[in-house]
Amino acid sequence: MSGSAHVEAEIASQPDTWRRAAALAVSNAADVLPRRGERVAVVGCGTSLYMAQAYAVLREQAGLGETDAFAASEFPFGRRYDRIVALTRSGTTTEVLELLERIKGRIPTVAVIADAHTPAPALADATVVLDFADEKSVVQTRFATSALTLFRAHVAAQSGTAFDIDKAAADAHACVTEPLPAGILDKTQFAFLGSGWTVGLANEAGLKMTEASLTWTQSYPAMEYRHGPISIASPGTLTWMLGAAPRGLAEQVEATGGAWLDACAAGRDPLAELIRVQRVAVALGAGKGLAVDNPRNLTRSIILTEV
Repeated sequence: MSGSAHVEAEIASQPDTWRRAAALAVSNAADVLPRRGERVAVVGCGTSLYMAQAYAVLREQAGLGETDAFAASEFPFGRRYDRIVALTRSGTTTEVLELLERIKGRIPTVAVIADAHTPAPALADATVVLDFADEKSVVQTRFATSALTLFRAHVAAQSGTAFDIDKAAADAHACVTEPLPAGILDKTQFAFLGSGWTVGLANEAGLKMTEASLTWTQSYPAMEYRHGPISIASPGTLTWMLGAAPRGLAEQVEATGGAWLDACAAGRDPLAELIRVQRVAVALGAGKGLAVDNPRNLTRSIILTEV
């Protein structure tokens, strides 16, 4: 088995897991996820934090209530919230469990997890289990995107707005099966940009590239890229836009000799474009001979022990 066999299979399964997550959002999960008007905090670590960032923007922009996203270790206990959503694939991450334990009985909580047989369900008031999106690879792909699909579908159902899961899944399938852009594996530096909810996707794209391939990356809100970071753009770099691009930015990047890639220009769902990032990260890592399923210095869950 190759060092990326698990993650490659998990990446390819995302069109199916997204459909299952969207269906779950309007069935039994609908009763435990945040209600309209609630003030909500969403917490996670690593990839889960970045999905939390995307969800927070989507929910608040849909008019469903104030929504903040925090790293679990940085949660502001002095603030008042009506509900806390804890996103944790493993259900064992130390910072998340400590937070759930500390606020148990004070603030209603819901844990969105992949494995029900973990400590998180005992500490949370409710759980949503995405066991069909669990992963063998340390590198998170389908659990994160399926959780965000769950949130997107729930936001749409509550706000009466449209979320076309058929289009999203079709775009995901295209991103799984289409050849990667010519020359993309020759790039040595990547900058990922987002706007609105896709800033979280940009942050996750940067993390995925770092984890899977040890490639130099950065991520920013798109309008902030002009304020210093664009100085790194040059031949050999790729600036990858995951949301709506600011006017004139593409031309500014191209003037540096660097490459520009804009998913939204083709009308593609931004979350589906994250799949192409995952594929590039895995391909670069495999090309370097890395064990992409088990990146160095990383484990499936960060569990801290006192010395």
